[in-house]
Amino acid sequence: MKETLSYVIVTPYSVGKSRTGGIIARLLSRTQLELVGAQMVTPDENFVRDYAASLRDHEKRNLSSAGELLADYVERNMMPIGERRRRLLLLIFRGEDACKQLSESCGALFPGNHDSEFICGETIRDTYADYIVDPDNPEKILHFEPAILTPRLQESANENMAIFARHLKNSENIIRNMTYKNPQKVEQTLVILKPENWNHGSSRPGNIIDMFSRTGLRVVGTKILCFSLNQALEFYGPVEAALKEKLSPVFGHKAREVLEKEFSLTLSDGIEKSLAESFGQERAREEFYKIVEFMSGRRPDTCPPEDADKAGDVKCMLLIYEGEDAIRKIRDILGPTDPLKAPAGTIRREFGSTIMINTAHASDSSESYEREKKIVMADDNPVISIIEDFLAARN
Repeated sequence: MKETLSYVIVTPYSVGKSRTGGIIARLLSRTQLELVGAQMVTPDENFVRDYAASLRDHEKRNLSSAGELLADYVERNMMPIGERRRRLLLLIFRGEDACKQLSESCGALFPGNHDSEFICGETIRDTYADYIVDPDNPEKILHFEPAILTPRLQESANENMAIFARHLKNSENIIRNMTYKNPQKVEQTLVILKPENWNHGSSRPGNIIDMFSRTGLRVVGTKILCFSLNQALEFYGPVEAALKEKLSPVFGHKAREVLEKEFSLTLSDGIEKSLAESFGQERAREEFYKIVEFMSGRRPDTCPPEDADKAGDVKCMLLIYEGEDAIRKIRDILGPTDPLKAPAGTIRREFGSTIMINTAHASDSSESYEREKKIVMADDNPVISIIEDFLAARN
């Protein structure tokens, strides 16, 4: 079976109720698929109508009764409200028989038994969707909220993704669809879910997003990123100087102690200073190289120059949060850099292990946010090119 590409849309209702983390956790842990793309989307009327028409057409061709219901849902719940467009999250997955795996994880649109006493919560829709029928007329649907949308067939997935790519060409990756009572207090901040969260299919990334949702902030942008070496060097550049200043004297002192013990002699403070400026500096640089390699999969001293701007070998997920006092709120729930010093209930205490492998990065100021989002190109998203490359390869 060849690798295929398919999608899941987290509906505006699920996004608004901060159910995104739980849904992503299920998708990553219940399938053997790789999350290769993510984008917050605010569809316009044309996007909604084209998508709804496609749903109707697919289901008619496959003799299913769900198409009309889904199309009606899309038109009612994804259409802009006046001038304000609604938020939804588009997730792109890659792997063998992607449509089947996603459909099974998401679950049936119409559970066989509508009695809540018999719903077990096994699938995403069991947990997050609502489907209520009139007890006196089972054919009459009183309320329908599917929580997520995903195609059952690859043909449908391809046609839908072509619609997405066409309509997203001129869309912004960091969306602007809200007005606030106190706009002067509203901030944006950058969160990066680090590579250790993506080593294998795991609920970790979703669970971390779920914890961030406790802040009450809105996700207004996201994407999957593989840092290039040069991006990682620029992003963590300020850390190198801090490491040298902090660690060089420590390593110089340790080197003095080792030499004194090994050779049974006493070294002067001047020698220790020289060791700090030579060996200490090199050892601190090695710690910096470890951080860069951890975030990009490549070491500065071994990566060929022609590869320095190429996407690295490890994956991260970027999230842009927005709201009042966003920077402090995110850093409070994340916790301090050292997970061992993080308070109970913080993300780093729950999921971190060392100062470097500490789950996530978060901007520490508005100035840092502006600098960092430029380096990671937060305004750009590769989702369109991922879809277009896949569709072109199939033609």
